[in-house]
Amino acid sequence: MKLGVICDGISRDLSHSLKVMDEFKLDYAELQFVGEKEVGDHSVQEIAQIKDLLEGHGKPVSCLSRHIFAGMTTANKPGDALHTKHMDALKRVIEMAHEVNSPLVRIMTSKKEQILWGNNGAEKWNVAHGAWDTFAPLIAPAVELARTEGITLVVETGNGTMVNSNYTARKLIDDLDAKDTLKVLWDPANNCWCHELAYPDGYEELKGGYLGHVHIKDVLVDTPRATLTVKKMGEGQLADLFQPMADAMRSDNYDGVISFESVYHQGDGDFERGFRDCIDLFRKLFG
Repeated sequence: MKLGVICDGISRDLSHSLKVMDEFKLDYAELQFVGEKEVGDHSVQEIAQIKDLLEGHGKPVSCLSRHIFAGMTTANKPGDALHTKHMDALKRVIEMAHEVNSPLVRIMTSKKEQILWGNNGAEKWNVAHGAWDTFAPLIAPAVELARTEGITLVVETGNGTMVNSNYTARKLIDDLDAKDTLKVLWDPANNCWCHELAYPDGYEELKGGYLGHVHIKDVLVDTPRATLTVKKMGEGQLADLFQPMADAMRSDNYDGVISFESVYHQGDGDFERGFRDCIDLFRKLFG
């Protein structure tokens, strides 16, 4: 399968990250932060330099991953100041995507209301009434912009966001009638927080053309204690699920990229060392 990495998980020095990618035969570069800037904030000259580096190493871009819409809440409305700020950033990221030939642009979603739907009394006493309905209209203008620009958006299943499972990601896409333009960026480790079992449950939600991109890392979640621990790959709660996930994607001829997300360290803050601790298993399972 097509393997890559979120480059700034190794280093924000893109030149160095690309050399490490060469070392481990990873083909696809996902860009989030390059230098001290997030994608969408680079100048024309800086984008040209980024493009030259990528082409010099023969690395196509899999996705441009800015935190579009992250931090918004149900109080935000389409066209308000914060929404406009995020839409302007999205326009800049799409412009960069055209320059570096990225087929995908990531979006996030607003902060999570915990209980969106309920039954047998919960619908009266526990549901955050109207939260979901206020959220989808924030995403709709992004979908229309992407359609116009010929770019596919991927919505990440995130920690603490309205889309925090494959179920909610698929529902958003269906509610917007946007499967032509909006796909799921599946981060099964993030989905652990809401206790969506990655395989088979989570994966089954993506059947039928919803899956657009994948992030892989391993974690241990302790929701009652509000604690998340990133684990060395193969030592977290996804350890026994990576192989069936990989097998299912091969069997279903998934043709997107699987990006390793290098957010693990041994307690020393050395993320490149953490990357080196994990990458061989990642390549063995998903390669």
